[in-house]
Amino acid sequence: MPASNRAASRTHSRAVLRIAVLADSDTRWKWGALTARRLAAQPHLTGYLLRGRATPTARQLGEVGVEADRLSEVTCARFLAELERERYDVVVLALVGGAVQAVLHGVRALWPEPAARPVLVTGYVGVVYEKLADGLLLRHGADLVLANSRHDAGRFRAVYEGVGADAGAVTETALPFLDGAAYERAGDRAHTVVFAVQPSVPESRTDRAYLLERAARHARLHPGREVLIKLRSRPGEHTTHLEEQPYQRLAERIPGGLPPNCRLVYGNMGEVLDGTDLLVTVSSTAALESLHRGIPTAVLTDLGIREVLGNHHFLGSGCLASWDQLDAGLLPQGDPDWLAGQGVTGAGDAFAAARARLDALLGRGVLPAVAPYYTPVTAPGYLPGILARHHLAPDGTPLPGAVRESGGESRLRRRLRAHLREAARGVYRHGVQRVAPMIRRMGEL
Repeated sequence: MPASNRAASRTHSRAVLRIAVLADSDTRWKWGALTARRLAAQPHLTGYLLRGRATPTARQLGEVGVEADRLSEVTCARFLAELERERYDVVVLALVGGAVQAVLHGVRALWPEPAARPVLVTGYVGVVYEKLADGLLLRHGADLVLANSRHDAGRFRAVYEGVGADAGAVTETALPFLDGAAYERAGDRAHTVVFAVQPSVPESRTDRAYLLERAARHARLHPGREVLIKLRSRPGEHTTHLEEQPYQRLAERIPGGLPPNCRLVYGNMGEVLDGTDLLVTVSSTAALESLHRGIPTAVLTDLGIREVLGNHHFLGSGCLASWDQLDAGLLPQGDPDWLAGQGVTGAGDAFAAARARLDALLGRGVLPAVAPYYTPVTAPGYLPGILARHHLAPDGTPLPGAVRESGGESRLRRRLRAHLREAARGVYRHGVQRVAPMIRRMGEL
């Protein structure tokens, strides 16, 4: 569509923004879709799931509970082809950093000159405790880089300014899923304790088995409490991170099994928190959701306070505690100043600044070409590999054969292709959760 027509269409339909969300996992779909709904009161939401190892299943999407007007699975090259054909006002990139960088260069290839292109929005799904510089520089070039707190906004700007890159896109917001009813305390004891597990933290089987056993022990010590092990995925499913040692399998190995008042649960985290009196985790974003509601929240120190665990992010929060302390009755309360600095509590509309910046960009009609920090000049040994992983050439254009036209493909062939993809994912997941751990154990003999 010509730039003038795009601009006219965008201005005419400002009340109902057409927003596309590209996500590569269940948690990033949740963040991206809810972010879109915070940026626009009445978005026409089109969802795209980036094809890969963590593409969410129908069950995972249903558990997230955020629907789109249309949802489809795509490759990076196919998504870029969709952007060229459709008239989206805003594109939310809810992706890992390398995928964000690939889309940014792909958009630059589509619109190398100022044009009425979509506004590009990206950010992080939760606590940023690792790969700060790497992840941020891979996201540089988006029109809005959302920071989930005042603390993060300062760190993000420092990274960009430290390499001489424009930091104007950094915009302070909050996690879009911080909502739900405030906690109403019933007495001085917790009746429902939720241990929110993470797919990859901690990583080792020994550490994960230890935490599960401590949760079970807590249930035995407090028969009047219900201890829920909140799981992220079923065996064979993947989320944002790999889970090589599922808690479901570890629970099967506990002598005598889990006590009657301790059980594994799935479901939407917000609904689980509705009945929670104490949230326990290593470093999950669920801790921020819990603290936002005022629920007593414990960030475990049993395995140390270490960057690899991510619990160092909660220094000063007032929530660091061990299972021994929780067994003795401790109900940690968040520090008000820390909560405010992390965007967990605060007055006013956390997305007001983002909406104001978005409106200003949409009002311009014509936007400059995307200008990522990483280019063939600044990162000649890094960028081409990132783009190649998404079947893009060094200039951001799709490699030959990267975009397959499916219009002439039969329904049977499309279904067969989908089944083959799912079978391949199944083989990959089996390798990660079964074969790889066995090989590592054999290597230790």
